[in-house]
Amino acid sequence: MDAVLLARIQFAMTIGFHFIFPPITIGLAWLLVMVEWRAWRSGDEIWKRMGLFFGKIFGLTFAIGVATGIVMEFQFGTNWAGYSRYVGDIFGAPLAAEALFAFFLESSFLGLYLFGRNRVSEGVHWFSILMVAVGATISAFWIIAANSWQQTPAGFEIIEGKAVLTSFADAIFNPSTWPRYFHTVVAALTTGAFFMGGISAWLLLKKTGVEVAQRSLKLALVFGFVSSLLSIYPTGHWHASQVAETQPEKFAAIEGLYESHEGAPLVLFAIPTTSPPTLHGTIEIPKLLSWLTFGDLDAPIKGLHDFPPEDVAQGAELWLSFVSFHNMVALGMFFLGATALGIFLMWRRKLFTSRWFLWILVLGTPLPIIACEMGWVAAEVGRQPWVVYKLLRTADAASVSVSAGEILFSIILFGSIYLMLGALWLFVLYKKIAKGPTEEVKT
Repeated sequence: MDAVLLARIQFAMTIGFHFIFPPITIGLAWLLVMVEWRAWRSGDEIWKRMGLFFGKIFGLTFAIGVATGIVMEFQFGTNWAGYSRYVGDIFGAPLAAEALFAFFLESSFLGLYLFGRNRVSEGVHWFSILMVAVGATISAFWIIAANSWQQTPAGFEIIEGKAVLTSFADAIFNPSTWPRYFHTVVAALTTGAFFMGGISAWLLLKKTGVEVAQRSLKLALVFGFVSSLLSIYPTGHWHASQVAETQPEKFAAIEGLYESHEGAPLVLFAIPTTSPPTLHGTIEIPKLLSWLTFGDLDAPIKGLHDFPPEDVAQGAELWLSFVSFHNMVALGMFFLGATALGIFLMWRRKLFTSRWFLWILVLGTPLPIIACEMGWVAAEVGRQPWVVYKLLRTADAASVSVSAGEILFSIILFGSIYLMLGALWLFVLYKKIAKGPTEEVKT
C-alpha cells in the first residue's frame, strides 16, 4: 500500500464529505435573508412559516458542516507534516482569520437567529440571519484564499527550505483568489436555490404546506436562474481564463488539450483514455477554446505533451481532471436550462401543475452539490503533481512517520463515522421535510 496515495484518499474523503454542507448553507442563508426580510416588512404569515421551516433545515445542515470541518485541520499535522513545515507560516494566517473574523460571527448570530424568534424584534431577527450569511460568505473567502495560494503562490520567500510570508496582502490576494472565490460563491448560491427548490417541489407533490411551497419554489427558481447564469458568465469564464494564464498545465489537462494548437478547439464531449492519453468520439468546436480564453480565434494554446511529463497530471489523475471538469460544465448548463424552464412554466401559470417538472427539481436537488465536488476535483487533481504549484510536490508533502496501515485504519474509521453522520442528516432532514411547514408562527 502507498502511504501517500492513502493520505490523499483520506483527505479527499474528509474534505469531499465536508464540502457537501458549506454550499448548501451559504446559498440557503442568503435565501433566508430574503425570506425573513419579506416576513418582517410584510407581516405575512406565509413568509414567516417559510422562514421557520427552512431555518430549521439550515440549522441542521450547518451543525453537520461544522462537525465535519474540524477533522480536516488535524490531517495537516498527521498525514501532511512536510506540507505543514513548508507552508505553515503562510497557510495558518488565513485559517486563523477565518476563525476570528468569520466563524465566530456566523455561529454567534446563528444562535440568535434559531432561538431568538419572537424573543427579539423582527428587525433584530432579520439582522441575525444577515450576519450569518455574511459570516458564511466571509468564511468561504479565507478558505479559498488559503487554497488559492497553493494554486498561485505569491507574497513569500523561500528561507531555509520553508515558505516565509513577506506580504500578507499579496499572499491573500494572489492571482487566483478573486476568480475562484466569486465562482465558488455563485455555485453555492445555485446549490442553495436547488436545495430549496427541490424541497418545495417535493412538498407540492405531496400536497404538504402548499402555500409556503409555492412561494419558496418561485423564489428558488428566480434566484437559481440568476446564480446559474453568473456561474457560467462572468465568473466561470473569468476563472477558466485565469487558469489558462497561471496554470497552463492544468488548463490543458481539464480541457483535454494534449497537442499544442493555434486556434485550439473546444471539446464538448469525448471519451478519454490514459495509455497513451487520447480522446475518442470527440465532439468539438474548432478554434472556440482560443477565442473564449484569449479573445482570438488563432491564439496559441500549449498542449499537455509539450510540458515536462514529471510536471503534469498522469494516468488516472489526467482522466479524472478531464471528466470532472466537463461534467461540472454540463451540469452548469443544466442548471441554467432547468431554472429558465421553470420561470417559463411560472409565466405560463403551469408551474405547480407540471408534475414532470417538479420531479426534475426533486431529482436534481443533489446535482449542484455534485457539480461543486467536481469543480474541487478538477482544481485539486488537475494541478498534480504539485501540492503547492511549482514549489512543493505532493509526494514531498506527506508525513514519513505515519504508516500506510495507520492511514488505512483512519480511512475506515472516518468513513464509518461519516456514513453514520450522513445517514443521520438525511434521516432528520427527511423527517423535517415530511412534516412540512405546518406550524403556525407564534407571536
